[in-house]
Amino acid sequence: MNRIVILTALGVSSLLAQDTLSTEAKQRWTQTKNNLIAAAEKMDEANYDFKPAAESQSFKVLVSHTADSAMGTCSAFNGSPQKLGAASLSSKAELVEALKKGLAECDTAYGGLTDAKATEMVEARGAQRSRLTILWGNTVHMEHEYAQMAVHLRLKGVVPPSSERGMGGKGGKK
Repeated sequence: MNRIVILTALGVSSLLAQDTLSTEAKQRWTQTKNNLIAAAEKMDEANYDFKPAAESQSFKVLVSHTADSAMGTCSAFNGSPQKLGAASLSSKAELVEALKKGLAECDTAYGGLTDAKATEMVEARGAQRSRLTILWGNTVHMEHEYAQMAVHLRLKGVVPPSSERGMGGKGGKK
């Protein structure tokens, strides 16, 4: 019985020592970031103005919004709020670079995250929130934007990056 208690205690303490929460948040972030970049790169430049419906955002607007939002949220999280201005860009190359820059700012935010830091409370959007909640909310928002990009890609006959990997990299236009 004592061995079970000791082994259980050792198992729990080793999990805590591994920064499980922050590691999982970083892994999810990396997957989301990679999908966003790949989606922006896969869409033909001619289709950046494509809208599935008149009231929808164009692919270009989705990419610029994602870049601007990532920079705004993550630079504020990092303590030095910045604006990217991706909404004023027009070419695919400029937009992809802006997206990468905004997402790189988020890499910095996620990079320093540990489980201890994840539970620290900070002021964000008029309330006290944990650092993990802020970053997780950012990941969820970015995944929402990616989901919209995926619809645009599919309607143009392009397999979204997350689906392509599931098909062994052999599905659809690249």
